[in-house]
Amino acid sequence: MSLQQLTGGKVAVLLGGSSAEREVSLNSGKTVIEALQSLGVEVIAVDPSEPGWAALLEGVGIAFIILHGPGGEDGSMQGLLQTMGVPYTGSGVLGSALAMDKPRAKQLWQGIDLATAGFVTLHKDTDWQGVIDRFGKVFVKPGCQGSSIGMSTAASAGALRKSFELASEYAGEVLAEQFIDGPEYTVAILGDQALPSIRLETDNEFYDYEAKYISNDTRYHSPSGLTGDEEAEIAALSLRAFRSLGCAVWGRVDLMRDAAGRFWVLEVNTVPGMTSHSLVPMAAAAAGITIPELVQRIVELSLRGRA
Repeated sequence: MSLQQLTGGKVAVLLGGSSAEREVSLNSGKTVIEALQSLGVEVIAVDPSEPGWAALLEGVGIAFIILHGPGGEDGSMQGLLQTMGVPYTGSGVLGSALAMDKPRAKQLWQGIDLATAGFVTLHKDTDWQGVIDRFGKVFVKPGCQGSSIGMSTAASAGALRKSFELASEYAGEVLAEQFIDGPEYTVAILGDQALPSIRLETDNEFYDYEAKYISNDTRYHSPSGLTGDEEAEIAALSLRAFRSLGCAVWGRVDLMRDAAGRFWVLEVNTVPGMTSHSLVPMAAAAAGITIPELVQRIVELSLRGRA
């Protein structure tokens, strides 16, 4: 069955929104719209931050969610569309909510003995020095935010408090996660398949917002330099992390590798970026999948998975 037949020839691309990742979402949405149009499907761009947006969904075959961050990636939009009876792409309500909530995801992974760095949630009355004594250097990040927004590192009690204040400007709890000194990898998931891993290299302290979306100096290595056995290991770990949260269809798993060679899961993204700097299209290309083919697969998997 063709994509036109599957969707009734009409797809709504949900983009923009009101989260801190709005600009990234608009850029991702442009990529998705162009891909769908190249496949001969009628596309409607729908921005949920605009009044009356829900009425635009009438008669669409599926809503392609490319909203990043709270309001689009955390299960709330998925729940609303489900209530409205509008099919949508990607993970369902539970998988989206768990993956977006970093502390809950990490608690689940700790419970099933999946390799993820130690962490604590931070509060105004946290013993800042106690956290540093326990973990040493830490990543500090908002618990429900993406694109490394509000994220920083801290290696002293004073720096930790300042990092907490920065991260507190965004939604959700704030967590301090043990710093892993080593290369960062990402593995894109498409259906039941882990695409080839990508090793990220930046001159910044870590792969932050600037390195992700602005810098032209970030290096992306695919093949990532892993052996066949190591590639199989990182793929299996990524799929386990993804499935354990109840995620489905497509996504991206971010990991780091320590000096001993062990991989550690950082987080799962259920609506990854689709911009010119984004990693899922890059991983798809390494697997011989074009962006239109990737978008078509996401739509097909989403519709057939909820049929």
